[in-house]
Amino acid sequence: MKNVNKYLAIGFSALLLAGCANAASEESHTHDHDVAHTEGATEVSNLERRAVLATEGGNLVTLNLITGEVVKETELKGFLRLNDAGDSRHVLVTNGDKFQVFDSGLDAQKHDDHYHYFESEPTLTDISYKAPKAGHVVVHDGKTALFADGDGSFTVIPTDDIAKKDAKTTRFETGAGHHGVAVPLKNDELFVTKGTEEDRHTIQVRKGDEVLAETTDCPGSHGETAAKPNESGEVVVMGCTNGPVIYKDGAFHKVPVADEYSRSGNLAGTDSSPIVLGDYKVDKEADLERPTRVALIDTVSGTLSTVELGSSYWFRSLGRGPADEALVLTYDGNLNVIDQNTGEVTNKVPVIGEWQEKDDWQEAGPVFKVVGDWGYITDAVNKELVVVDLTSYEVTKRFKLDKPVVEMAVTTGKKQ
Repeated sequence: MKNVNKYLAIGFSALLLAGCANAASEESHTHDHDVAHTEGATEVSNLERRAVLATEGGNLVTLNLITGEVVKETELKGFLRLNDAGDSRHVLVTNGDKFQVFDSGLDAQKHDDHYHYFESEPTLTDISYKAPKAGHVVVHDGKTALFADGDGSFTVIPTDDIAKKDAKTTRFETGAGHHGVAVPLKNDELFVTKGTEEDRHTIQVRKGDEVLAETTDCPGSHGETAAKPNESGEVVVMGCTNGPVIYKDGAFHKVPVADEYSRSGNLAGTDSSPIVLGDYKVDKEADLERPTRVALIDTVSGTLSTVELGSSYWFRSLGRGPADEALVLTYDGNLNVIDQNTGEVTNKVPVIGEWQEKDDWQEAGPVFKVVGDWGYITDAVNKELVVVDLTSYEVTKRFKLDKPVVEMAVTTGKKQ
């Protein structure tokens, strides 16, 4: 859902198997195709960013974000979800019971104090990672975690090796299938959800067989993101239906909220800000709530405030700007710019036409992504991709598309 992390350890004890986790295993997967090379690539003076678009009905379209040229269209069927692999080159295509690696064709290779840049044809590689009901992807601390909702397992891979045929993978179990997420932390620690298909409310931070911290007060846990670390270490926020929880200083801290039902299931944080942006829903009985308020969660004070936007939004609407401003794309077609410290809406930038979330979240709707100083927004109604300069908040380009877009990932070839 849009527009905002991104969101156990080696060996789980037999005790936790009864209600939690099994032993982890390490293995090296051998794939048929190693894409971590530049064979057939052309060296260029600079890399032009590309968007990988999953279009309505299937197919992947790779678009040059400078010229608007379609670099390549790759034929696929079905509803395809896209996730950044974390290395600025590859995209993970969630396709049924696997995550498949897509090479966007942009490659920056460091040589002493400079880089060499290469472009090649985008390719859906033969490299994939099995995951029953493949779900969330989280990139953190140089690792990429792939969660399988079908059995509650997840796989952790070094991010820089995600497209290597001999990448070492470590698999973990959480005890039961559920719509979950795992976040790799420093020192081999893992932030992970636990639950079943019917219920989930527990989050743990684990290392080896040891549970370092746990909370059971996070019903409907969904939507993780990392915030700015503090002096004690990493800070992670998870959305719940009774207000979010913050992991910091080695413990979980519940954020008090004014509403009995208070769901923030989609979060957007940054490593440079202690403030997290989230959605804010209060109607437990709604099949499709259309909120007009967003949440700002202060991980230092452990408090939550709301901002009224006057127009609704959806799960693909949230983002953060280069100055850590909170950004929200609303139904009126505006990109709302919010001062993260005061909650003031400082700008409303008209970017696309009016729209409304459809009853089925898998139908095409606007997708908002931020990479560096640039915002990229797809307009499903007018079949456009809009480029916004987030330093001036001006629309700089509009590219026509042949089909509405359901998912988007942006690659630069070089880590930001």
